Amino acid sequence: MKNIIVAVLFVVLVGFGVYFAVQYQRPSEDANFETAPIVTIQDKKESDTPVIEQEQENDRETIIGESVNGSEIVAFHYGTGDTEILFVGGIHGGYAWNTVLVAHEAMDYLEKNPEVIPDNMRVTVIPVLNPDGLYKVVGAHTGKFTKEDVSPLRDVQVSGRFNAHMVDLNRNFDCDWQSTGMWQKTPVDGGSATFSEPESMAIKKYVETNKPKAVVAWFSSAGGVFSSSCNNGILSETSIINDLYAEASGYPSYDSFDFYATTGDMANWLSKINIPAISVLLTTHEDTEWSKNKAGIEALLNYYKK
Repeated sequence: MKNIIVAVLFVVLVGFGVYFAVQYQRPSEDANFETAPIVTIQDKKESDTPVIEQEQENDRETIIGESVNGSEIVAFHYGTGDTEILFVGGIHGGYAWNTVLVAHEAMDYLEKNPEVIPDNMRVTVIPVLNPDGLYKVVGAHTGKFTKEDVSPLRDVQVSGRFNAHMVDLNRNFDCDWQSTGMWQKTPVDGGSATFSEPESMAIKKYVETNKPKAVVAWFSSAGGVFSSSCNNGILSETSIINDLYAEASGYPSYDSFDFYATTGDMANWLSKINIPAISVLLTTHEDTEWSKNKAGIEALLNYYKK
């Protein structure tokens, strides 16, 4: 009899255990669970593609590097030919803010008039090589700005000449480089070594990879077109495009910039690696002189047309 009672109690206890185990695992009736759908490759739509992949497929722009403070340095491309001409503005950032605006004028013109670009050519514009210096003066890293955005303070504009390390980028290239360069009568920092700055290194890598046929750099202010050289004489092609741009634009033509000694100059470094390069110095720090530069650009496009 005692064994029977024990057996019955065992069965009852096991039954209650199973019941409570099932109840514990069962969701409450108040719960509102939604199972996340399993996304397969077939389920994904084009809108799910990350933006960075879309940017990589955009052959109109190339991010060539970043500034000290992490702003992108962007090259914009027009035309699809194999012969590339490169235009560079904003090397001296906010101090020469009008060189950034003339670069944007050129970009707008090429965008609206693609027929002016010969089939064999590609025109690349880097509107601002020194975005951190530009930001000091106009409060914007990229895109267009107006004269009203420019700080009227002379000290602020002068500070915008340099990058965030306070290095003059046009004293950081490999031609007669010195750690301390000159700007008029003022000593300026040329960097700890050639191409020590991320901005100058960015354009170095771009030039070495893409090997442009010619380079035009905009500066201000003196009002003239200047040939480049680096202790090896002026390249014959440099002399040709210097005179072409000057004659078309109406700027005076100069064999060299000799108002004061310059070291680590970008255009002179380009000459050192056998790439024809000219420096176009706008007449003032305010005007873009677009009609002059439009004529100069068109003269170069016509010259390099097959």
